[in-house]
Amino acid sequence: MFRKTLRKLTILNSLVFFLVLVWFGGSLYGFVAYQLFDEVDDAMRDRLEAFRVAGGRPSMVFSRPVAFDPRIYLFVRDAGGRVVNFFPVDNIEAVKLAAAGARPGKPQMQRVGDHIYRSRSVPYQGGGGVLARPEGTFAVTDVVTVAIVDSEAAMLRRLLMIILGATAAGMLAAVVAGYFLAGRALVPVRSAWEKQQQFVADASHELRTPLAVIKTNAELLLRYPDRTIRDESVRLTNVVREAGRMSRLVATLLTLARADAGQPELAAEDVRLDGLAAAAAEQFRPLAEQKGVSLGVAAKESVTLRADRERLQQLLVILLDNAVKFTPSGGSVSVTCRRQSGQAYLTVADTGSGIPPEDVPRIFDRFFRGDRSRSRGDGGVGLGLAIARWIVESHGGRIKAESTVGAGTKIIVSLPLK
Repeated sequence: MFRKTLRKLTILNSLVFFLVLVWFGGSLYGFVAYQLFDEVDDAMRDRLEAFRVAGGRPSMVFSRPVAFDPRIYLFVRDAGGRVVNFFPVDNIEAVKLAAAGARPGKPQMQRVGDHIYRSRSVPYQGGGGVLARPEGTFAVTDVVTVAIVDSEAAMLRRLLMIILGATAAGMLAAVVAGYFLAGRALVPVRSAWEKQQQFVADASHELRTPLAVIKTNAELLLRYPDRTIRDESVRLTNVVREAGRMSRLVATLLTLARADAGQPELAAEDVRLDGLAAAAAEQFRPLAEQKGVSLGVAAKESVTLRADRERLQQLLVILLDNAVKFTPSGGSVSVTCRRQSGQAYLTVADTGSGIPPEDVPRIFDRFFRGDRSRSRGDGGVGLGLAIARWIVESHGGRIKAESTVGAGTKIIVSLPLK
């Protein structure tokens, strides 16, 4: 699937590069051509506008001083297409052919013999348009200018060859760059796809267990319809417990799905983080005492920030639940709050068994469990710390873990005060 997508993206990127190159090359060619012929066209226009016939003789009446260009020749045509020149012209026949082929409107380019000519024709609109010629009168209908533009045409040919060569080389580079960019663009897509596949597989696996337990116990209940609820209390308890476990898992997955879609919105308010930490610790104190784990909260000063109170409480519950759960009897769990450099720092440290170094970077991934047998026995599915990371990042903060095997784990959260 990704190979086909990579090929399509490469073609698309290459096509975009190619169109940009063609547009740039065409624009450059047009600009240079305009600059090369601009002065020639101005000189041709001046001569066309200056031509007059007075008393049967031709004359040039310029409205402003103009520079003489020996490459530009002036001709007149009659209605029959005959061409007459008034200045000595080398290779007169070729130039006359160019003048005869001139059409009214914009300047035209044409090759006649060994030279390239640029010609322009306009209808004669001056008075007395009849010339006295030795061979008879000549009724002027058009005035034609012709310029030899061999050097400009040669320069444009060289420029065109350079543009074509550069476009070919650029196209090759565009294919390579398109393939590289397509590959880079697919890296996060491939990673997201793999994570999604793993997420679906893990979620299916976690849902399969409670569903199997519920189905088995329900079938056993149907097998003995005469038994009372008291007789089947164990199986009913199993159904209720697994249904509750599945409900919590689905709610957690829904929270993460909404987080991925950017749907949850934070209800920001002033929250005292130290007070919230103390309340959460008090909630877990009976569980800690039951396990023989000491639980303490240390806050040297009041720490107030703008945040979502419910989300921060959920964060503390997740962190304290993990800390108490994986700390053996006789161990301790400590919660500290402090302010530093515009940040609120929350630290939850325990003296549990710790996390192997290779697992520390992955503990915030969804469904990741370093010790699957232990976590499954405790009812965890590896989503708590993923939610904790989302809560912290949605507040613009950071969360990280420090752990030493056999010494314990420390989770450090930093949140902006403003």
